[in-house]
Amino acid sequence: MTTTLITGANKGLGFETARRLVEAGHTVYVGSRDAERGRRAAERLGARMLHLDVTDDASVAAAAKAVEADGGLDVLINNAGIEGTVVGAEDTTAGTLRPLFETNVFGPVRVLHAFLPLLRRSAAPAVVNVSSGLASLTLVSTPGTPHRAYPGVAYPASKTALNMITVQYAKAFPDIRITAVEPGFTATDLNGHRGTQTVEEGAEIIVRTALVGADGPTGGYVDASGPLPW
Repeated sequence: MTTTLITGANKGLGFETARRLVEAGHTVYVGSRDAERGRRAAERLGARMLHLDVTDDASVAAAAKAVEADGGLDVLINNAGIEGTVVGAEDTTAGTLRPLFETNVFGPVRVLHAFLPLLRRSAAPAVVNVSSGLASLTLVSTPGTPHRAYPGVAYPASKTALNMITVQYAKAFPDIRITAVEPGFTATDLNGHRGTQTVEEGAEIIVRTALVGADGPTGGYVDASGPLPW
């Protein structure tokens, strides 16, 4: 049986992804910073609750020990992320970027570092990094695209950094499928439910990538339609 950990899985895309993977037969850990919300979500899903704050070294280390004691890990989905207040370039400071990078960049690295030993013991390990179309330098710089119209600096920069992390880890660990996925503009708490897709639609590419076999591609950046330009 495949064992999967999803960070930030007590709501939104993470919750829907967990629901779908439980249906597919995975043993799913619902990673949640809020223990009570995580417990309630796990009970609804028939999943396992895992107290996990991706911004805290001790929390991540304790979570890795708990998963190891329970038998290990096959799939890691780095879903936890924040957008914060959208601030244009003129008003952006280092302080604007710091909380987003702590969650969206340092968080996945922190989790990857802690769980890599478990993934490397799996017969079919995979990592899915939930990125964004705003991570694409090509799309954001192309006139006429909705991506170019986005005024914020911090969120796109954090997701572009996550894409580079995806590429570098995929090169370093060729036996682990590591992919960055763009779920699309999905209505979740992250964007104040302004998104034009449902969570069911947004979770599709996350679930699909998590279910690809051991011989599947690695090091890519994709949405539901296929590869995206970097």
